[in-house]
Amino acid sequence: MQPPPLLLQSGAGAGVGDALARQRALLLRLEAAWERRGCRFQRIETHISWVYVLDRLAYKFKKALRLDVLDYTTLAARHHCCLEELRLNRRLAPTLYLGVSAVTGSPEQPELDGGGAALEFAVRMRTFPQRALWSARLDAGQLEAGETEALALQLARFHAAAARAAPEAPWGGAGALDRLGRADLATVSGLLGGRRARTLLATLARWHAAQTAAPQVFEQRRAAGYIRECHGDLHSGNILSWEGRVEVFDGIEFNDRLRWIDVISDVAFIVMDLRFHRRDDLAARLLQAYLVASDDYAGLAVLGYYLAMRALVRCKVCLWAARGAAPEAARQARASARRYLAQAVRGLSRRGALVLMHGCSGSGKSYSAAQLAGLLGAICLRSDVERKHLYGVAAATRMAAPAGQGIYDEAGGEATYARLLMLARAVAAAGLTVIVDAAHLLLRQRQPFEQLARELALPFFIVSLHAAAPLLHQRLARRALDAADASDAGPELLAYQQARLEPLTADELGHALPLDSGADDLAARLAALAATIRAGKRCGE
Repeated sequence: MQPPPLLLQSGAGAGVGDALARQRALLLRLEAAWERRGCRFQRIETHISWVYVLDRLAYKFKKALRLDVLDYTTLAARHHCCLEELRLNRRLAPTLYLGVSAVTGSPEQPELDGGGAALEFAVRMRTFPQRALWSARLDAGQLEAGETEALALQLARFHAAAARAAPEAPWGGAGALDRLGRADLATVSGLLGGRRARTLLATLARWHAAQTAAPQVFEQRRAAGYIRECHGDLHSGNILSWEGRVEVFDGIEFNDRLRWIDVISDVAFIVMDLRFHRRDDLAARLLQAYLVASDDYAGLAVLGYYLAMRALVRCKVCLWAARGAAPEAARQARASARRYLAQAVRGLSRRGALVLMHGCSGSGKSYSAAQLAGLLGAICLRSDVERKHLYGVAAATRMAAPAGQGIYDEAGGEATYARLLMLARAVAAAGLTVIVDAAHLLLRQRQPFEQLARELALPFFIVSLHAAAPLLHQRLARRALDAADASDAGPELLAYQQARLEPLTADELGHALPLDSGADDLAARLAALAATIRAGKRCGE
């Protein structure tokens, strides 16, 4: 391409537009130099960056812009942010981020990393195929549950090691959240027209004001040390699956208050984005794996707030991208913005259900619970996992003991059900459907959950499983060979359970959903149960 005439450097009073034009002219001349040498490249433009993808390397240049959340207008600021981007993103993607490069030479004949003073700076990265991005994998229907669970474990480790905000730091409190939220609402209101958008924004503004007017939960999170130096922009366009691993890149370096956030806010971003892509099942799998790994169930108290505000942020970014874009790209960006805004408001009234699994070991509880969780986008609490958590051992650690002894004695059982009830309350109160995967053989083990459902005005169901005796024993024998399974159940435990099993009462039968886990059409039956639970109906209604 033919470079434009070189723009002369303006004086100190030059506007942002002049700085951006000079920067663009410099990069066009760099492009022309590459073309003369036969160097092939692709230019990708975002609302704040230009990224040049070459054969094995990519260079990310920050636009000389000033927005409400960033200021890249000076060369010094762009250099600083390049160095910060390198530091911060090497925490989660150490193999992607290679260094900071400088455009040198002269404005008429620029070159990368040559001699002389720096004219511009760029973050230097390894290239990766665009099809590896989660946004592309979601569009292609290729993203798998194992990838979301791998990300959840990576995030739990990352958040545990991340720097914690000092008590006197200004981030994460209700006041800071209120100011940030009101600024985002004002920005979107100024960019998005239409009666429906105004109605949704008014609803969201009222809800946001009510949330930040009750600051206790936010201040408790802050005091407990959950405000940490996080990624800050954890949506599907910044995550990839490549070379057998999941990597997260392009975290926020340009604004401290957008990076020093509650760890649940970080997780909420990708949970929200998976829901936006209509993959509630993957969102729930990711959230469940993160909760198990981090044990931060207390964070669910603020999850709903961050889900809504993260959707509003994406709405704002889409509207920014629409400005100056080609007509069709602008139309698509505005359409996405309206979808994100609708999702933010839709989540405000989200209500789940409380589902108990009921049956002896080998009856198919865990398999059926996992399948239902996927169909419902639910969080599944598994007694085999939570029991071992109480004893400080990994879920896959074998702890087999005679029935009624060891960690499976009466005291251990009571402690496990007490923990399941506590966690179920946290999950259900967050508007999520919760499935409690435990035997629930005794009435006194089931009743507290029914009382919780009544207290929270939630639909309550008991999935009562059964299977033929030979199949029960076959499953237990197969499970004993699976080193990754958290269950220690064997034939002796099955006999012990069958002797203690208390049938469902007449009242409980009104909530019961019977399931033959040995049926040939099990998948269809589980889909029918999920539809019943989703509709909030009782069995027989």
